[in-house]
Amino acid sequence: MLNRTPRHLAIIMDGNGRWANKRNLSRSEGHNQGTRAARSIVEEVRRLEIPYLTLYAFSRENWARPREEVSFLFSLLGRFIQGELQSLIKQDIRLNILGELDELPMPTRKVVNHACSKTKSCSSMNLNLALNYSGRHEIVRACKAVMQKGLSPDDLTEEVFSEYLYTAGQPDPDLIIRTSGELRISNYLLYQSAYSELYFTPTLWPDFTPQELRTALEDFATRQRRLGRVESI
Repeated sequence: MLNRTPRHLAIIMDGNGRWANKRNLSRSEGHNQGTRAARSIVEEVRRLEIPYLTLYAFSRENWARPREEVSFLFSLLGRFIQGELQSLIKQDIRLNILGELDELPMPTRKVVNHACSKTKSCSSMNLNLALNYSGRHEIVRACKAVMQKGLSPDDLTEEVFSEYLYTAGQPDPDLIIRTSGELRISNYLLYQSAYSELYFTPTLWPDFTPQELRTALEDFATRQRRLGRVESI
């Protein structure tokens, strides 16, 4: 039994392509397996009663991938959300999007907006998909919104600025997990992750199981989070 869990868990789901390459499969099959892993992790997080989960689904930098792969990813995303919608409602999970939806293909946009609308009254868990997302872009976007609002420098605090981020009204992530062995955060939740605990695992995302998640959470539970405060003697 876990004695302490994060209130907000964020995950960088990395390694679908390498998982497929190791098995002489197409990258598309790696992404297919990645959605299965995502489903099991969402269900496990719900069972653990962690109220906020953010998954890095598609970055603004991912547009540089081959056109065929990008097209497949959006098609897969649409099918995945459509297929999971009733499950999200049954589990009382609200779907939110962090990122610029208006730049996505229209079919994907429609599916995403429909799912967000259908789950907006769900309250047991918030599932954020970072989609067409960039941490730097988010900060610049927030700065522009602050200037357009006409706020004076004296009125701008960290709390006020946070209300202009995609995650407005949500707690910052307590723990960020990255799979596949890469040791970086890749432009993910840059402002929100100031005091996040980081956990890196060599496991490729399609192989990341609920048990692997529990291992990460057990590690998190042992950490002392001082958040910049001096350790008491």
